[in-house]
Amino acid sequence: MITKEAILLDQKILSHNKSLLPFIYTDLLAEYAGDNKIICFHFWSMTNQVILGMKDTRVTFLAEGVQSIRENAYQVVVRNSGGLAVVADQGILNFSIVLPQPDSKYNFSIDQGYELMKHIIEEALADFDISIDAFEVSDSYCPGDFDLSIHGKKFAGISQRRIKNGIGIMIYLSVCGNQAKRGEIVREFYQKSLGNQFGTEGFPPVNPNSMSNLSELLKTDFTVEQIKERINDVLTAQYHFSDDNEVLLQTFLNSDDFSVKFEKQNERMKQRNQVIDWSEDN
Repeated sequence: MITKEAILLDQKILSHNKSLLPFIYTDLLAEYAGDNKIICFHFWSMTNQVILGMKDTRVTFLAEGVQSIRENAYQVVVRNSGGLAVVADQGILNFSIVLPQPDSKYNFSIDQGYELMKHIIEEALADFDISIDAFEVSDSYCPGDFDLSIHGKKFAGISQRRIKNGIGIMIYLSVCGNQAKRGEIVREFYQKSLGNQFGTEGFPPVNPNSMSNLSELLKTDFTVEQIKERINDVLTAQYHFSDDNEVLLQTFLNSDDFSVKFEKQNERMKQRNQVIDWSEDN
């Protein structure tokens, strides 16, 4: 039954010079969701990008680690939250559920948010005879309690971010492409940036074989757009999207209030990314 009002933002594939946008938008959508008591959904993908968490910037030899990523033809951005390195490229779909919080109607705990995300992914793949498990794959990149796996192979990771009256539940889904190479790039980053401390101090001993993508696990040649469509089908069955979704989005994105907040967030993100010379790739 359709009971919840929602809007959807789809940013398609972002080039590196726009790689700060999804992190800025997550925070602004969270504030918008809280202020307007509306659920927001957000899709985005990137072009050959490694996304570092704040903890990653405290490795011993950061410059050497960043250089190893660039030598593998990937670029680097630091997100505005904790966690560890993940890869975003044309075969990875990033998807966020942004909920108003707190509120008696939408009073989601973090675990409930994780369960909601897992449920949506399970529904999107319901025509496959598979079980999706949630547990930490400790030797994957960016391991967490709600890593999603099929047959023991991780294909997705879930994180959360709270800001003001909103909460974002975010997932990266490895859909297609060379997942082993992605793992090797992150493994090399930690080897170069940690030296003899590789696999210690809370940084994972990345094993590229611990992860796979949906195309391989389900023996189906999926594209990111096809997985996005499957998720969209689940969302439209459970939430009410206004016929004026684009109008609502544009009103929000083009408002003076948004512009002011965007510039503040953009400057913060640029400052955060000075540590890895983000401008060098632009």
